[in-house]
Amino acid sequence: MALGAPAAQAASPAPSASGAASGAALGSASASSSASGSAPVTSSGTSFLTATTLAPGQSAEVAASTGDYLYWAFAASAGQTDTVKVDVTLPPSTDRHGSQTWTVDVFDGLRRRQACTAGPQNGTADQTTGSVSMSCTLRQIRSWAEPWSGDPLPGTYYIRLSVSDVQQPDLGLAAQVKLQVGAKGGADDAQPEGGDLKAPLVPPVNPGATTTPGAASTPSANSAATAASTPGGASVAAPSVPKNHWYSGLFSGWNTRWFWTLGGAALASLAGVGGYTLTRHPRGRRPWPPRAARPQGDLS
Repeated sequence: MALGAPAAQAASPAPSASGAASGAALGSASASSSASGSAPVTSSGTSFLTATTLAPGQSAEVAASTGDYLYWAFAASAGQTDTVKVDVTLPPSTDRHGSQTWTVDVFDGLRRRQACTAGPQNGTADQTTGSVSMSCTLRQIRSWAEPWSGDPLPGTYYIRLSVSDVQQPDLGLAAQVKLQVGAKGGADDAQPEGGDLKAPLVPPVNPGATTTPGAASTPSANSAATAASTPGGASVAAPSVPKNHWYSGLFSGWNTRWFWTLGGAALASLAGVGGYTLTRHPRGRRPWPPRAARPQGDLS
């Protein structure tokens, strides 16, 4: 039994370089996922409202369709510098009709597009290339900023992956996407010192639970009073109830346009009559009945 094992190993062919590389890549991916302690996400959203939430250190492996918009969301705290890395395995070259250009964009909680300080956001692959890689390193998350500035602030961040240039026949082809979000730094590196944001930029419309680092898991009384529970267990902001006044129902309903049209016509008529009266009939009374015209030459 012990002598048969070396013979079997000698009979088997040596692994190719590509197989070794793929095995190393799979080993590193499995090691990273095991280190983070969470399995990779296998789904993505189609908009900001349905973005799939990524836990800290969690990656994503999604089977996508060429031409679709893919959205993910992750939480970032002050002092962090986040980096998004995306690897796209393209469809077979025999099924494609030209080159493809993929783009990764990052948005903050206010859905403002954030600039990348490093990494290629766009990746172009010709028909013979089997994969394309992109990355985006954000600016350091600031603890506070002016309202008019577009500086990154603590809260939820969105990742959007899309195809910006592709041949029309290639739309709908299957592709494999691998996404990783890394962060370095922490609260000790937060700038400016002493600044504090009143509340993280976490939109309440996200159906997923985007957890802010360091935030308590138990909702407060105010948040519980203003939030409504969804079937998935996430909390979203309850819609505000409009206030009704005594004049709310006067110009409301399906015939509101008719009310405004008739009122505007009446005011225009009154303005026209008043203007005619002031211009055609000056102030002062005219003699009535008018005196007969005097004959010419009569000086008396």
